[in-house]
Amino acid sequence: MAFENKEGQRVPNCSFPVRVGDSWATLTTDEIFNGKTVVVFSLPGAFTPTCSSTHLPRYNELAAKFKEYGVDEIVCVSVNDTFVMNEWKKQQEAENVSVIPDGNCEFTRGMGMLVAKTALGFGDRSWRYSMLVKDGVVAKMFIEPEKDGDPFEVSDADTMIRYINPDFTEQASISIFTKPGCQYCAKAKELLNEQGLAYEEIVLGTDASTVSVRAITGKTSAPQVFIGGQYIGGSEELEAYFATAEA
Repeated sequence: MAFENKEGQRVPNCSFPVRVGDSWATLTTDEIFNGKTVVVFSLPGAFTPTCSSTHLPRYNELAAKFKEYGVDEIVCVSVNDTFVMNEWKKQQEAENVSVIPDGNCEFTRGMGMLVAKTALGFGDRSWRYSMLVKDGVVAKMFIEPEKDGDPFEVSDADTMIRYINPDFTEQASISIFTKPGCQYCAKAKELLNEQGLAYEEIVLGTDASTVSVRAITGKTSAPQVFIGGQYIGGSEELEAYFATAEA
């Protein structure tokens, strides 16, 4: 089937039953889009491989940059129920992305993106796409090419952010191993925040064990910082790294 590019058109007017804490609520497209600049990306399903390994995490990682470039909210839409979407967001630690459960397929059908995934036992799902929506009107849309399988070539976060700002420069990926209550860990995170750098925090005892950090660094102390594949060290080494970069 041929997917219609909806640029210049309004998004479908519909509502979504959502679970907020222990209560039900209703979220409408007016609440999501009116008066806002919103980036939307839609995918076949929560907990599926590409969606979990790349699509959602990268939008979450670049959320601060999107905000800097004038985006008010990042929204992920999938034909799943609210319980599944909420649990997926929690499992992915995607606190910078709003997840929308289009369980009744109303939004996806209205966008002309509904496809049959019956061969996989999925039923009807969304084709993968992304779009920039301004005050409810689609300003730009990236639709994955119509190929067999699950193509992932144009709806990614990097394509969208480079459309919004062609001068976007990718930050080196940063990971920091920390321990709860560690003052040196707090100092290292403060140094990263002062530089305006996004980072992934790996908490020892929760996200990883001391065995992991010892296997990687040869040490069991925290923090341990990595920038762009380079091992930096603890808070003092991180401070020296920034001082050298600014010299």
